[in-house]
Amino acid sequence: MSDPTVRPLAQPGPQRRFRKIILGLLGIGVLAWLWSAWHAHAQKTLVVYCAHDSIHAEAVLRDFEKRSGIPVSIRYDTEATKSLGLVELLIREKDAPRCDVFWNGELLGMAALAERGVLQPYRGMHFDRIPARYRDADARWIGFAARLRVWIYHTARIPPTEAATIISARLRSGDLSRCAVAKPLFGTRLTEYAALWDSWGAVAVQQWHEETRRAGLREVNGNAAVKDAVAAGVCDFGLTDTDDFFSARDAGRPVGMLPVWLEDGTTLCIPNAVAIIRGTRHAEAAGKLVDFLTSAETELALARSSARQIPLGPVPDEALPAEVRELRASAQHGRDLRGLLPARAACLAWLKGLESR
Repeated sequence: MSDPTVRPLAQPGPQRRFRKIILGLLGIGVLAWLWSAWHAHAQKTLVVYCAHDSIHAEAVLRDFEKRSGIPVSIRYDTEATKSLGLVELLIREKDAPRCDVFWNGELLGMAALAERGVLQPYRGMHFDRIPARYRDADARWIGFAARLRVWIYHTARIPPTEAATIISARLRSGDLSRCAVAKPLFGTRLTEYAALWDSWGAVAVQQWHEETRRAGLREVNGNAAVKDAVAAGVCDFGLTDTDDFFSARDAGRPVGMLPVWLEDGTTLCIPNAVAIIRGTRHAEAAGKLVDFLTSAETELALARSSARQIPLGPVPDEALPAEVRELRASAQHGRDLRGLLPARAACLAWLKGLESR
């Protein structure tokens, strides 16, 4: 016999059923509103692929986001595959682009994208303030805020007053076991190879490449790794960029630097470069970012940052740190890199062939 105190659950009356329906509809409405808000935000978001070091680029892009009210989503490249990884990704995405603006760390990769039809011309408000050799004649990309290729050396192993003489002698010695360089497949090291390929010819570069490896040259994953090897005393000297040198010196490491001079009396002054991706749905917002990055204000901000990047357009000398003013003198002798695209393509194909063996 059942317990008389236990009663079956009461069936929901009309009012309870009505409340459930109302709550369900409200829940659906909230979800729909959230999805709509997210979709609207996503529709306004500017997607930026960035091959510049995030430690420097992040602050600049967030400042743009704050000032413009345009949300920015950033995809960075890795140190080991600087610029080349994102360049190749943009080529693969050409027919269905996901990126709106590409901030590259060097201009030859940008020139390659322009040749492939990936970039959308944009003659922005600061286009003419940048010297002609640092911008595309057809306005498909524009350079700003450069770095120099430099020799970094350990001051306890190579005295600063004798650095130029000692490094030159070491390079001729046939023993490069205390010298570090980045792999030439990527970034500014690839630009360096392209310049040599153009000046010396393919055969001479290939022979030199083999000779330096037989001499014990140490190849590492990127310019930051070169800086670390020299700063730690694992190597006595190496090739890197000015921003990496300053990061080591600011950390109190015993390092010095010398600009790399080519045989034709030029330096390797390698700018950042920015471009709008063809097919973007945010052309107006993308143009605003290009204008922001190529402004005197942003060039000054990057010059005053820990990277000490070198303005390419006119800025007051007195507004620059003393170190950047000194670098500017060498940067004024920077080689025009725009004509190196054929050399870069041939050299890169050869280097990739070596890697695949």
